[in-house]
Amino acid sequence: MRRKYTYIKDFEKELLEYLNQGHTLRETGEKYGFTYKEMRDFKTRYNKNQRKIAAGIEIKPKGRPRKDGTKLPPSVQQLSKLSQLRYELASKERYIRRLEMENELMRDFLSLTERK
Repeated sequence: MRRKYTYIKDFEKELLEYLNQGHTLRETGEKYGFTYKEMRDFKTRYNKNQRKIAAGIEIKPKGRPRKDGTKLPPSVQQLSKLSQLRYELASKERYIRRLEMENELMRDFLSLTERK
């Protein structure tokens, strides 16, 4: 017997609209054919990703890089242009900070080994 499986991400907008109307996770799951646990896990993942986006933390996709060359994850692509630019700016700032730290570590190492 084949297992019934539905991608919950396909129903993301409808689920969030229904939940925002004041319905519970259990009611929402019953309407769309998901269990309470699936709904709870979906809501947890969604909230976690939204907190990362608000903080400017990059959401890295799992698996191999995409062939179509899109850099922004789908969750960020759905946001406004201003939010997308903030996300890209925060990513570049993190990269610059990392390079500055590496540069400082290299400078310290070379000075300790008495090389320049």
